[in-house]
Amino acid sequence: MRLRYRSARGRLALIASIVGSGMAFVDATAVNVALPAIDADLHTGFAGLQWILNGYLLALASLVLPGGSLGDRYGRRRVFLAGLIGFAAASLLCGLAPTAGVLIGARVLQGAAAALLVPASLAMVQGAFEPDDRSEAIGAWSGLSGLSTIVGPLLGGWLVDTISWRLVFLINPLLALAAGVMAWRWMPESKDESARRLDPWGTLAVAAGLGGTVFALIEGPEMGWSHPTVFLSGLAGVAGLAAFVVIEQRVQDPMLPLGFLRLTRFAGVTLATVPVYFALGGVMFLLALQLQRVLEYSALAAGASLAPVTLILLVLSPLAGRLASRVGPRLPMTAGPLIASVAIAMMSKIDAHATYAGTVLPAVLVFGLGLGFTVAPLTATAMAALDDEHAGLASGVSNAVTRAAQLLAISVLPLAAGIAGIGRVGGEAFSEGFARAMWIDAAVMSVGGIIAFATIRGPLQPDRRAD
Repeated sequence: MRLRYRSARGRLALIASIVGSGMAFVDATAVNVALPAIDADLHTGFAGLQWILNGYLLALASLVLPGGSLGDRYGRRRVFLAGLIGFAAASLLCGLAPTAGVLIGARVLQGAAAALLVPASLAMVQGAFEPDDRSEAIGAWSGLSGLSTIVGPLLGGWLVDTISWRLVFLINPLLALAAGVMAWRWMPESKDESARRLDPWGTLAVAAGLGGTVFALIEGPEMGWSHPTVFLSGLAGVAGLAAFVVIEQRVQDPMLPLGFLRLTRFAGVTLATVPVYFALGGVMFLLALQLQRVLEYSALAAGASLAPVTLILLVLSPLAGRLASRVGPRLPMTAGPLIASVAIAMMSKIDAHATYAGTVLPAVLVFGLGLGFTVAPLTATAMAALDDEHAGLASGVSNAVTRAAQLLAISVLPLAAGIAGIGRVGGEAFSEGFARAMWIDAAVMSVGGIIAFATIRGPLQPDRRAD
């Protein structure tokens, strides 16, 4: 049974998917403003803060493709519910973690559960709604899920300042319960009867590739680039990524059929996703630290400073989704990243002497405008690029690329800007590195718009049947 977007059951089913995916997105972004408090409590250091974020993103990026395939094969609602249970359990462990090591390990478990939860959430929407309602439904999903990435810092800041950073994690079991009940009652099951089998060797290769590369990038500034552990980890990472390409060409049922990358629209939206979410990941990580450690904002004030983006995303994302459906996604996917790149360049002026009204707020408003035109069309194009039976795969690829880009941003951007290895988080050296990072990030974000302009053509539909 297919749902209508404007029906009562359709709205409730959509809310279930948004709450579930939003829980994962809120948690990922709420942790950003909690990092200084976590550092003060558990004495993590800068590299430890990177691992608290990257442990989650590494597991999510490595496992989200097989997670999407599981949904296609065994039922998207069933896998969504399994992801909710796992995410709630891992969140409980995060909230009770006595040391930084335990917290990082629990974050890895969270990421593994999110790899089931996030692609199943989006694939449920694609599979449950009538075809002519999907763009609007995905626009609402993108807007409200994207909204959750901004609500996260606000909620996280309030919890950190009023109670404890641990509550950022401990509220998740309640959200998981609410999403689970709604999904069980109102979301119809959907799956692909001809779904591919799992690809364990490809999964291991991409996990080794990303893990080795990220370890080398994070630990290199501290341990030294010539340290055997760093060198061998980097070598293993490169070998793992190369092995992944070879495996996907030869295995009978690859988790990423490389032939899909010959589809112009699918390849274009995948390429455009990388710089867009690299830039977004860099902003969310470094801006929260800059506001708290250099401008001396409280955690709540740091989160609240991004609140205008919330309203802009809420208003613009559904409109941008409808615009992409009517005139094609090329225009919003080109304009959105270019506008956002201007905003990120404006953020380079946020230093110890910056005022909120004069410097922070204008950058935030322009950033929200750019994201509002970007997020929904990008997601809708990624989901529409493949046929319906491959909804889980399309969602998995979109999420894998998104998380991998953010993972690399948190690892590479501090290194490129001279922040990694400086020791103390905050101070003049950190502020100078932040400005350099924002200029780099602005250039990267603009590349996303250029790629979209060069590769995205026509309406929201598959190029051809993807088999």
